[in-house]
Amino acid sequence: MNTINFFFNSFGTTIVIPTTIFIIALFVGYDPKKSLLYGLYAGIGLTGFSWIINQFTPIVIKIVYKMVNNTGIKSPIVDIGWEAGAVASFGSAIGLTFFIFGLLVEIILFATRITKVFMPSNLWNNFVFMLWGSLAFYVTHDWWLSLGLSFFMLLYTLLFAEIQADRWSTYYKSKNITVCSAQNIVQTIPAILLDPLWNRLGFNRTTLTPTTLKHKLGIFGESPILGAALGLFISLIANIKELNQVSAWEQIFQFTIQLSAVITIFPLIATVFNMAFTPLAEQIDKSRKQKQKSNSGIEINPIHDKKRWFLAVDDSVGYGESATIISGIVLIPIMLILAFLLPGNKTLPIVDLVLLPFMVESIVAITNGNILKVIATSIVWFSLGLYTASWLGPIYTHAIAHYGVTIPSGIILVTSFSLMAQPFNALIFTAFISRNPFWISLCIIIYLILLFILRRYRSQIWIYLNKMAAKNIQIKHKSSFQK
Repeated sequence: MNTINFFFNSFGTTIVIPTTIFIIALFVGYDPKKSLLYGLYAGIGLTGFSWIINQFTPIVIKIVYKMVNNTGIKSPIVDIGWEAGAVASFGSAIGLTFFIFGLLVEIILFATRITKVFMPSNLWNNFVFMLWGSLAFYVTHDWWLSLGLSFFMLLYTLLFAEIQADRWSTYYKSKNITVCSAQNIVQTIPAILLDPLWNRLGFNRTTLTPTTLKHKLGIFGESPILGAALGLFISLIANIKELNQVSAWEQIFQFTIQLSAVITIFPLIATVFNMAFTPLAEQIDKSRKQKQKSNSGIEINPIHDKKRWFLAVDDSVGYGESATIISGIVLIPIMLILAFLLPGNKTLPIVDLVLLPFMVESIVAITNGNILKVIATSIVWFSLGLYTASWLGPIYTHAIAHYGVTIPSGIILVTSFSLMAQPFNALIFTAFISRNPFWISLCIIIYLILLFILRRYRSQIWIYLNKMAAKNIQIKHKSSFQK
């Protein structure tokens, strides 16, 4: 297990994922040269994503800290980012056990058609299942229960990924591709449940979408200018008490350009990253159509094709889409305000706020890029998430310290906003660590019922989600992400 830990920490996702893509490309019928090329595209894309996010994160954190200082927010639990959780997941025996056998189970689940999402292509995000199992073991010292929690979280993550797969694939223009990370996919739940409410309130008639903004505002609706305007607004809020200082205006103008650059460049890198997956998805589609013609001579609509399956990809593919990144950035000051206003909240989100665009992708896809709905849904869901992160703070802090993570000096309790501010995941975790057979059995029964409904009514679910998405006002005009 130490060897596996050393291998993954040494080579990381930019090596492991391209290698996985190379193997998948060979498997679906490409020759070694093309398979190598697609693997390289994946590596190039992931490296580009990593460079931008690594450069952008400290810039955003400086802005966030200024907002915190201006508002006087003080909370006992501080968000230090997801990386500490990832390190802890590979530092525990439960985590490494899942890493070995989880991959095998994912392949079996796909081969037996329990899921139509091929998770091994998104291998890195297994660390989230590993982390929750590690936290459970720290609390209960029950090996099998903790490992069972990790595998159960995998099962419902795949379930939710398939529910939103067609919608995500359609919105992000990525045929037969979807996201499948446990920390982000559960946003499918509030997106579906709250959408009818937002329609009743008239949110679906808003023109607050990238396409309508571009159509109405012309050049001022272009992604670079929207990014600059948003950067100017956010940095002005952060420096509101220091506008008489040159250094404040320096930061304001720099962040204006920097955010505009991220919103402009990220989709370009996503295009390169998609070059690794698009041929694979097209080959999958071609193979599907050939089998249909050979069996019945009739081509079936993909929505009704029971054999249609999806490649799981990293959430970075959708990060730079206009509605996604705009919603995520707008939510940064909103989440800080909520952290200050919510009674009983003990969590201060800081480092992981830059991940909000990742966290809202499923909501964006289901609401068809309706920014108002995305923000409203996120406020409800992540407000609950702040409470779950507050409750989990002591467990998370002591557990990751136990698994080898050094807690920053001067901080008593820590968390990861993106990993722990997840109400559904926390609910499942609570059921398992209670060690109560009733609550654990109830979780399993509900999952089996949902799986039965999905297997029997998958096409009807997808049609319903597409109808709900179509209720949002859209002007047919290409966004910068679609060009």
